[in-house]
Amino acid sequence: MAISHTMSLIFLTLLLIGTASEATNDVKTWCVAKPSTDEYALYDNMNWACSQVDCSVLRQGCPCFYPDTVMNHASVAMNLYYQSRGRNKWNCDFKNSGLITVTDPSYGSCSYQ
Repeated sequence: MAISHTMSLIFLTLLLIGTASEATNDVKTWCVAKPSTDEYALYDNMNWACSQVDCSVLRQGCPCFYPDTVMNHASVAMNLYYQSRGRNKWNCDFKNSGLITVTDPSYGSCSYQ
């Protein structure tokens, strides 16, 4: 009887964990550069991400060009990559320089989608 009760508790726990992780996947997330990241890493992140996805929103005159900083441009590029690949945590790693946030970093006409 004790084994059956223990198995029931284990099953219930696994069921609850699965439900909680599914709920987390429904939360919208974005990827941005960690503020402590040095400029060289930011340039590398931006160049790599933009070789994988369309970063035209970062061109001068486009919605995400300003502020014209490496931090801003890298964050937009990293998020474009992250969103396009399914918002998995490993798609925001960028050698440990990416940060997943639940706060929408969009500003003005620049939408992080």
